[in-house]
Amino acid sequence: MLKVEHVSYRYPNGERDVLQDVCCTLEDGQLSAIVGPSGSGKTTLLSILAGLDSPAEGSVSIDGEDYKSLDLDRCRRERIAMIFQAFHLFPLLNVVENVCFAMELNGVAKSKAVGPAKELLEMVGIGEEKHKRYPAHLSGGEQQRVAIARALASGARVILADEPPGNLDTANGDRVMEILQRLAHEEGYCVVVVTHDMSIAEAADQVLRMKDGVLAEQETA
Repeated sequence: MLKVEHVSYRYPNGERDVLQDVCCTLEDGQLSAIVGPSGSGKTTLLSILAGLDSPAEGSVSIDGEDYKSLDLDRCRRERIAMIFQAFHLFPLLNVVENVCFAMELNGVAKSKAVGPAKELLEMVGIGEEKHKRYPAHLSGGEQQRVAIARALASGARVILADEPPGNLDTANGDRVMEILQRLAHEEGYCVVVVTHDMSIAEAADQVLRMKDGVLAEQETA
């Protein structure tokens, strides 16, 4: 579970707070959507949840542990994984190697990582015939699913996704969201998606609506 308590944030030399007194709880087994127009603060909130930025005021905790007491680099390797709109796969590593990389960062030998990596790829619909391909030889939807498998390979139980269907056509975007929903509802992950797409918000268990840096509304399905 992630808990945000009275978080405010201002960019260095900024003239206004990008986030103002934000409070919310993001739970295991739920798909939560953070929505709002450009400049509303939703991406900044995601960055703070990932531990990439620190709030000027307030606190963020994971399973009751305050971020201030944690090694956040280690936390991002082991407990919190991010999925990006632009995929950010390693172009010179094939599909299996991309997924293995997350496990190798946590000390798993490559020889022992290959089997679990292939299982994760199968789980997100990437068949064995594509395991040795490089990212440039995959469709956008396939690259995003590989990115999801790589996120899961870290062992993290919190998945933060920044506009995951943003570069995909409708069919592939829907498939990616179905995978994220399944991870939340069937596997118990805490999944948080930043989006401006209201159709995604409608499929979420919880919707956090941001406006001008303020959590304007919080809805639970």
